[in-house]
Amino acid sequence: MALSNNIRTYFQGTWHDGNVPIMRAADHGSWLGSSVFDGARYFEGIAPDLLAHCQRVNRSAKALGITPTESPETIRDIALDGLKLFDKNAAVYIRPMYWGIENGLAGIVPKPDETGFCICLEEVAMAEAAAATTLTTTRFQRPILADSVVNAKAGCLYPNNARMLKEAIAKGFGNALVADAMGNVAESASANVFMARDDEIFTPIANGTFLSGITRARHIKLLRQAGKTVHETVLSFDDFRQADEVFLSGNMSKVTPVIAFDEVHYQHGPVAKLTRSLYWDWAHSDAG
Repeated sequence: MALSNNIRTYFQGTWHDGNVPIMRAADHGSWLGSSVFDGARYFEGIAPDLLAHCQRVNRSAKALGITPTESPETIRDIALDGLKLFDKNAAVYIRPMYWGIENGLAGIVPKPDETGFCICLEEVAMAEAAAATTLTTTRFQRPILADSVVNAKAGCLYPNNARMLKEAIAKGFGNALVADAMGNVAESASANVFMARDDEIFTPIANGTFLSGITRARHIKLLRQAGKTVHETVLSFDDFRQADEVFLSGNMSKVTPVIAFDEVHYQHGPVAKLTRSLYWDWAHSDAG
């Protein structure tokens, strides 16, 4: 998905036009990767679950050992103010970010109270409702808390995701279905994953190897309210091969139907369509 040049950046207390510099060469975040971010969406005049994303970026900062400098409510309000700089019909990706500035113990530990902060608002179109992808396997897997900061939405996690995607694309697919350390399905390389079989819905149980997404949680709640059975459970790759349909759940596109997993093909099925419809209805209600 191509990103646009229509960007506004909140940095050091004010809004700037464009993709402005925010880190120096010796900042801890630049050379040792102590950065966290979150991603919310503005589209059709709404920003669903924006506060939840602002709350999570603060949790991510603490998990990485740096100190958040703004309250979630302040981050939300700054972002909403910045969105006024865009056309009301624009679709915008909202990225609040923190990073370490000063070096602490051994130069490796960031000083917790020396934290940079910005918000990047970038115009990125929403995917079409029927836009689909394909999945394959990858030799790479999700890490565990013992060896990586999987309890944060940290920038340092994403090179692993990138190599999964590069491998999938080299094999002729759009994304990868990724295993956890036990060999069970965790998520895709870029989003959480759901499958449906016999009119019941399944998603990998959050076991600490991947972020259980805000949009994922919203889908589960809305589907259950609609009377659907949703299981959070251990799932194998064979479970997905035997599914009636599969779809991805992420903030960027909300619902992405999957039409193939290696040699297995699926339809853009009724559960994915229902999930998207429920989300849009909720997002445009007072609850959104």
